[in-house]
Amino acid sequence: MPVQNGPVIKRRDLLALIGTIAGSSAMYHAMTSLGFTSESAYKGPLKLAGDPKGASVLILGAGLAGMTAALELRKAGYKVQVLEFNSRPGGRNWTIRGGDSFTELGGFKQNCEFEQGLYINPGPWRIPYHHRALLDYCRRLNVVLEPFIQLNHNAYLHAGRAFDGKPQRIRSIKADFQGQVSELLAKVTQQGKLDETVTKEDQEILLQSLRAWGALDRDYKYNANLGSAEFRGYARDPGGGLTADPLPSDPIPLSAILRSQVWRYLQAFSRYNVQTTMFQPVGGMDMIGKAFAREVGDLIRYNAKVTQIQQNGSGVTVSYVDTTNPSAVQQATADWCVCTIPLPILSQLPLDVSAPMRNAIESLPYAASVKIGLQFKRRFWEEDEAIYGGISFTDLPIRQIAYPNYGFNRAGRGILLGAYLFEGANAYEFTAMTPAERVASAVEFGAKIHPQYKAEFETGVAVAWHRVPFTLGCAGEWTEAGRAQHYRNLCQIDGRIVLAGEHASDLPAWQEGAILSSLDAITRLHERVVKT
Repeated sequence: MPVQNGPVIKRRDLLALIGTIAGSSAMYHAMTSLGFTSESAYKGPLKLAGDPKGASVLILGAGLAGMTAALELRKAGYKVQVLEFNSRPGGRNWTIRGGDSFTELGGFKQNCEFEQGLYINPGPWRIPYHHRALLDYCRRLNVVLEPFIQLNHNAYLHAGRAFDGKPQRIRSIKADFQGQVSELLAKVTQQGKLDETVTKEDQEILLQSLRAWGALDRDYKYNANLGSAEFRGYARDPGGGLTADPLPSDPIPLSAILRSQVWRYLQAFSRYNVQTTMFQPVGGMDMIGKAFAREVGDLIRYNAKVTQIQQNGSGVTVSYVDTTNPSAVQQATADWCVCTIPLPILSQLPLDVSAPMRNAIESLPYAASVKIGLQFKRRFWEEDEAIYGGISFTDLPIRQIAYPNYGFNRAGRGILLGAYLFEGANAYEFTAMTPAERVASAVEFGAKIHPQYKAEFETGVAVAWHRVPFTLGCAGEWTEAGRAQHYRNLCQIDGRIVLAGEHASDLPAWQEGAILSSLDAITRLHERVVKT
C-alpha cells in the first residue's frame, strides 16, 4: 500500500476551498470533472412522434413529474389517468398559507395562522436560471416569476463562539477574507516566490489584479481606508451637507475569520445550482402545481392512496383506497404505468417489478430536512437592519434564516424562513421534536442573530419531511456507490412500469430533476409503445 504524505482532503472540502478562493466558475468546472453536477439536458418542448394506437397510461402521483407526464402523454394521444394521495396537486411543490392545515406522522396537526397574503414554501423555494425545463413550463403555463435573492451582502454570517457572538455582515467577511488573502498573495509575488511558475510580466498583471480584487492600498496592504470601505461597508456612510464625509470601517483580522469558520458559508453563493439569477413564482411555489393542474386536473383522482401495484404481459393494475373513505379497495387499470411515488412509500408497497428494480427502490434513503416559517408583527429585518431578501447563515442548529422576496418595504407583518436544516444531526433532532417545539427552538436560536425575535414573534409552522406522510423524507440522497450500483436499474422500463421523479435524475431535490426524469421516462416509454 502506498504511503500518503500529509492529510487527505475530502472532495467536498476541496470543492468548498475552490469555490471560496477561486469563485463559482472554477467551482463548477471542478464539480463537473468530478461528476458532481451537469447542465440541464433540456432541449425544448417534447415531441412524441408516432401513433400510440389508443394505449392507456396510469400515472401514480400528481407532483411535477406526474403532471408533466400526464400533460405530454395526453397531447401525444394516450388515454391518461392520474392517482394522487393528497387533496391537491403538486406533491412537494407546496405552499402553506393562513387557513391551511396539515397533519404529520404521529398525529400532530398544524393550523397555519399566517396573515392573508403571507406564505412559506416548505419544499422547493427557488428556481435557478439554468433549470430550463421548469422555466419553459412556467412560460408555457403562464406562471409569473419574480427574483429570488440568494446573495444579499447585507445579510449575516454568524458563529456562536466568534466575534463575541455578534453576527457579521456578509459583505464585511467577504471583503476582509478576500482582501487579506490578496495581501498575502501580493507579498509572495513581490518576494519573487512565483518566479518559477509566473513570468515577470504576468506577475505585474497579477499584482494589479490583486490590488483591485482585494481593495489593497498602494503598498498592497489591506487596511481601514475608504477604498476597502467601498466593499466591506463604512463606519459612517456617505451623507449630505455638513455630515457628508464617510468614515472607513476596521477590517476583521484574517486569523479571526479563519478561526470563526464563517468563511465556509461564502461557498454557498458560488455553487452552480444557487448562482444568481434565481426565481420564484409570484404568490408561492405552488402556483406551478396549480398551473399544471389547470391543464390536466380533469385527469387526476385526488385522495387516492395506492396500496398495491401489479403487472403482467398485457397491462398494469393498481389497487387504491379513497383516504376520505378507506373502507373499500378500488382498482385502476392501464396498458402502462408511470410511477412517481417517492421511494420511501413505494418500498413499502406490494409491487410487481424485477429484483434489480426492487433492490434499487429499497436502497435509496431520503434526506432529512426541516423548514420553519415564522410570522412577525413587523418586517424588522428591513426596518431595523436594511435586509431585503437573501439568506443569513449560522452554525446554530437552525443553519439558515431566509428573508422574504416579496412585499418589500411594506408596513405590517412579515414571514421569515426561520430555519432550514438539510441533512445532518440537527435535521434529525428537529424532526424528533413536536411542531411547537421546533417553532419555539427556531425563535430561541434566531434571537441570537435578531434580538427582535422574541418581542415581534406571533406564530409559526414547522415541516419535518421525514414526518410528511406522502414522502417520508425530503429527496433521494444518492451516494456515488449507490448511484453506480442502482441508478440504471431504477430508471429502466420494467415490464410495463417506469419510474420518474427527482430521485430518478442527476438533480435530486430539484424540480428540474423531476421534470427531466419524467420527460426521459415517457420518451422511452413512447418509443416502446410505438414499436410494439
